[in-house]
Amino acid sequence: METVTFDVNGMSCSGCVTNLVNALEAVDGVKSVDAKVGSAIVQHDGACNTQMSNAITGVGFTLGKDFDWKDGSVWKQSAHNTKWCLLGCAMGEFATLAYFQYAGYTLMDASTLMFWTILLLPIINGLATSVALETFLLMRTQMEVGAAFKTAMGMSFIGMVAMEIAMEATDFLLTGGMGMTWWVIPPMLLAGFVTPWPYNYWRLKKHGKACH
Repeated sequence: METVTFDVNGMSCSGCVTNLVNALEAVDGVKSVDAKVGSAIVQHDGACNTQMSNAITGVGFTLGKDFDWKDGSVWKQSAHNTKWCLLGCAMGEFATLAYFQYAGYTLMDASTLMFWTILLLPIINGLATSVALETFLLMRTQMEVGAAFKTAMGMSFIGMVAMEIAMEATDFLLTGGMGMTWWVIPPMLLAGFVTPWPYNYWRLKKHGKACH
């Protein structure tokens, strides 16, 4: 019996692990597969390394430890993760900015306390709704509420905060601090998506970590 270890890129969740295990177990000679996000340990009896490598890449993953920015599957997965984070962040931020707009509060004529409230509260609410959305999505995968919330809280706050700041900065640059209007929403969403996307790629590619 022989043992071989593969470094696998492009994985982010238990579903990826299942796909990897199923692909490797289908190779002739493979006896057992111990896989986790980022790697697979295969025990086999004369299985072909090329066939095992092809099985891994055939389900959308890549091999090797070296980091690069050319992994299309990781870009796709990180875009998917960024999309859901953006949806969660946007719900809280846009609702808060819309309230300030309706109430007539703007950064231009606000007192010091109100200035920081208008500046920081949308970010805080955006983070809260993003965590709530991610918790809900994880619960749909049969994860218990406590574990789902803990996993959601363990997401990259660097990426989410960067997303929130990018959206608010875009709003301020385009409106001059006079409040959010409908036409500023598309560029805000674009800025919120593009800003953390490379970081999410790096986090997934280098460390196998993602929102879900």
